[in-house]
This record gives sequence, C-alpha cells and structure tokens, in this order.
Amino acid sequence: MRQDIIYEKQDLTYLSWTRIRRSSGTAGSFLKAQYETGGKKVYYKLSNYDGFEGIIGHECVNELIVDRLLSVLGIDHLSYRLIHAEIEVEGKNTETWLCASEDFKKAGEGKIALDVYYQAERVREESPLEFSLRQGWGEYIYWMLAVDYLILNRDRHGANIEVLRNSREKTIRLAPLFDHGLSLLFSCRRMEDVEKYDGMEDKPVQCFVGSSSARKNLELIPENAVPDLHPLRMRDREVILGGLDVVLPERHLDQIWNMLWGRWREYENFCNQRRK
Repeated sequence: MRQDIIYEKQDLTYLSWTRIRRSSGTAGSFLKAQYETGGKKVYYKLSNYDGFEGIIGHECVNELIVDRLLSVLGIDHLSYRLIHAEIEVEGKNTETWLCASEDFKKAGEGKIALDVYYQAERVREESPLEFSLRQGWGEYIYWMLAVDYLILNRDRHGANIEVLRNSREKTIRLAPLFDHGLSLLFSCRRMEDVEKYDGMEDKPVQCFVGSSSARKNLELIPENAVPDLHPLRMRDREVILGGLDVVLPERHLDQIWNMLWGRWREYENFCNQRRK
C-alpha cells in the first residue's frame, strides 16, 4: 500500500479555502487551506479551480509525481500526499483529489519570499542570480535549475523560493524545493491535448533567477558545479507513476514518463558536454 496516496475518500468539508490567483495570468485560480492537527500545521492545495467549471486541473497530481522524482534523484524537497476527498467550495460539495504537505519551517524560523528578500538586501545592479551566489546558495540554485528543466516548471517566480530565517540563532537557509504544480503536462485538459503534447519543447517559463527558457537556464550552471544527481532509470517509472492510474488516464501517464525520460537523456548529454 502506497503511503503517499490516500484512496479512500476523506471528509475534508471543514477546510476553509483561500483563493490565490494564478501567477501565469491565465484563467482560473488555486485554492489553498491549512489546518493544525496533532501540533502540526498541514497545508492543502487544490488543482486549478474555475468558478464556473469547478476543479479543472491536475496540478496536485504533478506535485506528487515531482516529489517522487526528486526522491529518486536525491534532491531535498517538500513531500506531498495525494488525497481523495470531499470538500466544500463556495457552498458546493465537490469530490476531488488534492495534495497536502506539512510545514517545512523549523521552530523559531520565519519565512520571506526570495524576491522580497532580494529587494531588501541586494547591492546596486546585482541580479537575482548574483545575489543568490553571494549568499552562498549556488548549489541549491543549480539543483533547482536542473530540476526545473527536467519537469519544465513554468512557475519558479520569486515567491516560489523561500528564505527561512531564525533571528535568535542567526541562521538563514532556503526552504526545500516546493510548488511544482505548473509543470509536466499541466496545460493539457483533454486527451487530444495530451496526445499532441511535445514534452521536449522549450516552452516559456518564469524563473526568478534565470531567463524564460528552461534550456538556456541550464547554461547558467558552471562546468565545475553540474549537479551530481542520482541517475534516472527506466525501472523508476513505476516508482514515480505507480498507483496514479486511478487519477489520470494511462496514456496521460505514458506521456509524462516519455517527457521525463526524454528530458533526462538530454540533461545527461548536457552534463557530459559540460564535463569534457
């Protein structure tokens, strides 16, 4: 039995949802909620929500897929659980899949978005990338750029990277990688879209520390700092996509794997060229 998927429908109608506009500027929004249980704060997130059509996306599934991928690659990240649930939104009960994660802050830590911290602490004419390197976060940033290339993350804006500070202990760190919903085939709402989707295309992306090209962002990684990821293997398909056939059609899962495998092979070629 997989521990990261709850198949039995849960009654989560007690959650109160807050609307968050999509940063990509397209129709719809994301609804988020939080609830404290057993002394732990749990954050819940729905896929793309439209006031007329209801929940129309599968971004929550992407969160779990990327969670599993990053575990295979050996990258520190926020873990998600996919939950089959009944919820109440705007007075209407809906059955859906949502994702949940626990608070990644340690006791005494506060958080601030990287773009806000950058504006407050940067020196004149210093780019976000230069600022991050000066803070000693180079390895984190390079791992992030590699991951965002593999999954074609279109939404790594400055608030999707968080700075965690403990003023009493004088510590500062970047939060584990999180929020990967707008990646993979998130824009495909119909099977015909899935069928014609080109997972190798370099679609426009948001990247606070880089450019609008995930492929070009790889070039920001110095030759001596190429991330040493655990290799992706064909057998990892079951690890990454297993148990999700009750949530997404098998063909959709096939296309996700084809995208991940193709982009991994291209990333391997990039690494080999950088290391020559």
